[in-house]
Amino acid sequence: MLIGPRFKPFYAQDRGQDLGVKSWPPDAWKIGGGGVWGWISYDPDLNLIYYGTANPGPWDADARPGDNKFTAGIFARDADTGEAIWYYQFSPHDLYDYDAVNENILLDLPINGQTRKVVVRPERNGYVYVLDRTTGEVLSANPFAPITTTRGVDLKTGLLQYVEEKRPTRGKALRGLCPAAPGVKDWQPSAFSPKTGLLYIPHQHLCMDEEDVSVNYIAGTPYVGANVVMYDAPGGYGGEFTAWDPVNGKVVWSIPDHFPVWSGTVATAGNIVFYGTMDGWFRAVDAVTGKQLWQFKTGSGIIGQPITYKGPDGKQYVAVLSGVGGWAGAIVAGGLDPRDKGAALGFVGATQDLPKYTNQGGMLYVFTLP
Repeated sequence: MLIGPRFKPFYAQDRGQDLGVKSWPPDAWKIGGGGVWGWISYDPDLNLIYYGTANPGPWDADARPGDNKFTAGIFARDADTGEAIWYYQFSPHDLYDYDAVNENILLDLPINGQTRKVVVRPERNGYVYVLDRTTGEVLSANPFAPITTTRGVDLKTGLLQYVEEKRPTRGKALRGLCPAAPGVKDWQPSAFSPKTGLLYIPHQHLCMDEEDVSVNYIAGTPYVGANVVMYDAPGGYGGEFTAWDPVNGKVVWSIPDHFPVWSGTVATAGNIVFYGTMDGWFRAVDAVTGKQLWQFKTGSGIIGQPITYKGPDGKQYVAVLSGVGGWAGAIVAGGLDPRDKGAALGFVGATQDLPKYTNQGGMLYVFTLP
């Protein structure tokens, strides 16, 4: 783990010896633990890299009492030596597969009259966090979608406040858990515009029902321990594209979508933001107002990341991959039965009608900008 004398987490619950062992049942590290499969960011001034860690296994939380360090959190490490400098756990003892693998947006923002070096994280647990990236202190944590599983983040302790009556246990089916397991936002990267000062977030708008069950570990087989069905959150739609003010911690504008917005996004100097939808629309919206400026129907759902670049001819281009898939698009990519709402770990429940709107595919689209 490369945790030594330089490791100084901001919060007491993240300090101590051998927390990666002591916060789990004995020998649980052999069959549980958590991975690293998301984004890595680098600060050349501080010479630190930042990355998030995934959910603890299994989903059945009764099988792993404790905070389950160092899952569902963020590490800051020395880029030369790999030594851990600080760590913060967004979701201790993660109850809902919320993970903490999302992108790390490194910004210098005016916070309470002072410019702070921060890392902004739109988290799966439903809060947009702004942390001091030198120390790991949580400066703000504000919700950006409906949340029933927690009631907020205590800024003094940094602790997520779970709602006890929404805590999954074996043999008890819980309804109305918001957000669902993919979180308010999964891995799909957001974008920041220095011109508007806004963060553009493609995300879900989902809830779920869950029942945890006992599960045995067999190497090479699924190790989950939960039955899940997902569905649209209040409002009757599955996703949103949101412009967020990270300084004031609030939504500026938002565009609802029938399905989860599972693509990335890119913001341009011309105050245009591009993103894609799971039913195959590639859209351009005004970065200030959110007004739709243009759209193009691609051959398949978009879960890729749009990019913009200047070509050798001097023209500006925007490109995106079209081809539905991943967890959200499994019903199409895997040909799953829409009647089985629990398929794809419950995601089919939220995307039953996706096959009516798009097809399998895989194509790169490139457009010129005027």
